[in-house]
Order: sequence, then structure tokens, then C-alpha cells
Amino acid sequence: MNLNIAILSGDGIGPEIIKEALKITQVIADKFNHQLTYKQGLTGAAAIEEVGDPYPEKTHTLCMASDAVLFGAIGDPKYDNDPSAKIRPEQGLLSMRKKLGLYANIRPLTTFQSLIHKSPLRTDLVDGADFVCIRELTGGIYFGQPQGRSEDGNTAYDTCVYTRFEIARILELGFEFARKRRKKLTVVDKANVLATSRLWRQIAQEMALDYPDIEVEYLLVDNAAMRIIQWPKDFDVMVTENMFGDILTDEASVISGSMGLLPSASIGVHTSVFEPIHGSYPQAAGKNIANPIATILSAAMMFEYAFKLNEEAELIKEAVDASIIKEFVTIDISQGAQGQTTSDVGDWIASYIKNK
Repeated sequence: MNLNIAILSGDGIGPEIIKEALKITQVIADKFNHQLTYKQGLTGAAAIEEVGDPYPEKTHTLCMASDAVLFGAIGDPKYDNDPSAKIRPEQGLLSMRKKLGLYANIRPLTTFQSLIHKSPLRTDLVDGADFVCIRELTGGIYFGQPQGRSEDGNTAYDTCVYTRFEIARILELGFEFARKRRKKLTVVDKANVLATSRLWRQIAQEMALDYPDIEVEYLLVDNAAMRIIQWPKDFDVMVTENMFGDILTDEASVISGSMGLLPSASIGVHTSVFEPIHGSYPQAAGKNIANPIATILSAAMMFEYAFKLNEEAELIKEAVDASIIKEFVTIDISQGAQGQTTSDVGDWIASYIKNK
């Protein structure tokens, strides 16, 4: 099979972790006799510095011509600390989502048996936690118009807008995921306050009639935030709007013990993007200490979702599990011993796959 992918390393630790995910992708391609073709594209702060645009048209053209996008991270403290900056790296991420039609972000939340002690929650709460968060990506308050500030600068406003089409599209994905898992769907909203949430709930209730085999529960977002910490094993598939999903998925990510472990897939109309859930971690950039596992597992999701190659995806997951059990991991999840380097972890996982 021909695997044609775009590589967007981005900022901070992005180039280092992408290098390891690409290493694993190449090893898998060699082992299973696939032809791997890839090209690099600029995005984020790196793209601003070079061409003045965080998501240049050349990068978009590359993504559109690819079967999948493997993405690192975006963000630079230079822009975080400058409130007057007209262009920010994160605008590139929003632009990419909009132009590629990346309407659904899928984040699996699982725990690793040998790392449960790393979770900030009690073992009895997190042992066996396994759920999927599905976040709507191209609507809501991040994209709603009008948006801006008053002429005197003392008032700012954002508008949350959702259409029936956007809501039904993401809910359908949620119902289908639940049908393939434990048949429970949690719809998160703020229907007691927000008109957009009331539309979400109305449409979900209408669609639930077509899925009689699925147990559907409705949670207000504040209650959902508490439940994720109190009873994380109670969830199967969670679906929600853009901003709520942004916050809740980051909250859920700490259950595993490290954000460096969790991958994500952004499913698109044109092509899909696979990326770790963590940020650019600029403090670690260039030090070869960042955890590459989330990015490597994102590559596994790429094989599963973009190329429908489940055996390849499962082998990557198996190799990652083996590295964790063997405690050949970076410092953020090492058991008190000195952690391995980013590249050494990638080499170990690649060697496991080669020799399997």
C-alpha cells in the first residue's frame, strides 16, 4: 500500500517527537511492505518566522494532497507573552482545522497498568478507565462571528454559533463509536444556560430514537468535569462542543499520569490529522528529553483510521506497551531511575517492531 503523508513538525519539541513517530512509521512500512512517501510542511511559530503565516497556503496544498497528516505541536512563549501580537501560532491550528474540515477530534483515554501509580487519582478509581472523548472542532465560540473588542479596548466579545448540520454530524460519530464499544454515550452541554447547548440536547434526543441500543445520558459540563475525576470508569464515549471538549479532554488526560502518553485523531472532510494531545513544551525543546509515546501512538491511530491497517496499528501499541513494562521510558514516567532520551525510546520501540 502507498502511504502518502504530510509531516508538520511545528514548534518546540515538535520536530523531536515527530522524528521518532516517523521512525516508527518507516519501520512499520518496511515490515509490512508498504511504500512510504512524505513531505515536510511549515506551521505554527516556525512558519510565522519564515513566511509570516502560521498555516501557509503551501502547507495547506501539501495537506490536501496527502492521505494523512502527522502533526507535532504549535506554540511559542514569545507570542504568549505579547498581547499585542497580531498573528499567533495557534491561529495556524484553527486555520488548518477549518480549511481541512477537521470537524471531530477523537481522544482515547486509557490507563497503563504499570503506570497507574503515576495518576493523581487513587488506583481504585483509575484502574480500568477506558473511554473516548469526541470533540467538535470547527464550530462554536472559537469560530463564531462577530468576535472582537470595542474601540476603547475595554469590552471584548466572542459569539458561540452552531448549526444543526454541525451538531448532527458530530453526534452521529459519537453514536457510531458507542455502538462499536460498550454502547453508552454521554452528551455534555450547558443546556440550563446556553441556547446552543439546548439545540445540542434537542438534536441528540431526536437522534437517540434511531439508536435504541445505545444508552444515552446528558450531563451539564460542570457535572461532567466532576464526574471525570470522581468516576472515570463510568464513561464509554463522551461527545461535546468545541470549547467544553478542549477543557474536558485536557482534564481527562491527567488520569493516565502523563499527557506525554495520549494520542489524538482529528477526522476531516478532506484529510485527517494525527497528533499528540500535549503542547510544544518549549522548555524541553532541543534537549532530547520529551516523551515521544503520544506521537508514536498518534501514528498508530493514523494507520488505523486513515489507512485501515489495524494489524500495523496494534503492533505499534504492543511495542509501546512493551517499552512501558520494560521501563524503557523518558524521565516524566520513569520509576525513579534515570529516564531514557527521546531518541533512545524511539529506537527501542522501532527495534521491538523489527524483531517481533
